[in-house]
This record gives sequence, structure tokens and C-alpha cells, in this order.
Amino acid sequence: MTDESKKHGPDEAVENNVAAEAFAAQEAAAGADAPAEPDPVELLKAENAELRDKYLRLAAEMDNLRRRTERDVKDAKSYSVAGFARDMLAVSDNLRRALDAIPPDALAGDDAGLKALADGVEMTERSMLSALERHGVRKLDPIGEKFDPHFHQAMFEVPNPDVASNTVVQVVQDGYVIGERVLRPAMVGVSKGGPKAPAGETSTAQA
Repeated sequence: MTDESKKHGPDEAVENNVAAEAFAAQEAAAGADAPAEPDPVELLKAENAELRDKYLRLAAEMDNLRRRTERDVKDAKSYSVAGFARDMLAVSDNLRRALDAIPPDALAGDDAGLKALADGVEMTERSMLSALERHGVRKLDPIGEKFDPHFHQAMFEVPNPDVASNTVVQVVQDGYVIGERVLRPAMVGVSKGGPKAPAGETSTAQA
């Protein structure tokens, strides 16, 4: 045989098959090492879950903001006049002092001018307190209640064995609340020396 016939013999076919198999094996190995392409459906699901989470967080924040705003607006309406109301109470106190300063026998006399003046001052006091009440200012009535430091300010003690200890028995200066807040505590005298107040008794000023 010549050299030309050897090149195209069975050995050459075997070599070609071996080379092809080796190339195929290399391609398969390369394909195994390459990262798999992400599933578009899974990507969309993950993105949708992330967007939903952001939406829920934003909705919760907006709801909290709405509630805070409503509460702030309500408080502003209820308590915006607190400083003015406190000043008006001082004026009302002065009107009451003026009335208390008039001797009872003078009012019982024949001085029509003094009576008219006293009536006018008393009417002004009532009108002022009525206007404050329309704006949420309410007068406390602590007589007979258990002393409550949130609503009362103790000025002195009154010995009385017939009244439960720490009970308000006298009011020196009226107290007021606006809404649920104390505008001015009542200055009071409290009893001492009597039996202990029942454990469950609380001040009705908070109602």
C-alpha cells in the first residue's frame, strides 16, 4: 500500500470518532459549568412580592399619618383656647372676689345702685363661665370626693372623725378642666382623723 491509502484507512476513521467524542465531552463540560439562566416567571414573582411588601408598608405609614393628623386636629380644636381660658378664669375670680367683698347688709339695704352693680357683675361672671363651658371648659365639683392630686391641690387639713380621711370637704378656689386635661386644679381642704376611704373609691372628677 501507498502512503495515500494509509491516510484514508480504518485508522483515520477511528481517530476522527475519538476526536469528535472528545469535542462533544468538552462542550458538555462547558455547558455544565455555565450558570443556568434564571426563570423569568420566578423573577416576576419575586419582583411582585417586593412591590407588594413596599405597598403594604406605605399603606400602613399613610394610615398612621392620617390617624396622627386627625388626633392633632382634634387636640388643636379642643385645647387651642386653653391659655385664653386660663386667663379668663383669673378675670372670673376677680369678679367673684368683688361680689364677695360687698357686705351682705349693704345689699340688703335700700341702695338700688349697689344692687344693680352687684347684679351686673354677677351676670357678667355667669356669662363668662357659660362661654367657657361652650368651648369645653368644665368646672370641677370635688366636695365629698376622695382627694386626687391630678385634679386637686390640698391647701390644709380639717380634723373630722365623721368623714373618711383624705376627703375633700372645702373648696378655696374652683378648679376647671378642658376636655380631659386639667386647666386649673381645685384648691381644697381635706379631712383627716376619720376612717379610711374604701379602696375602690376614686374621684369622679375624671369622669
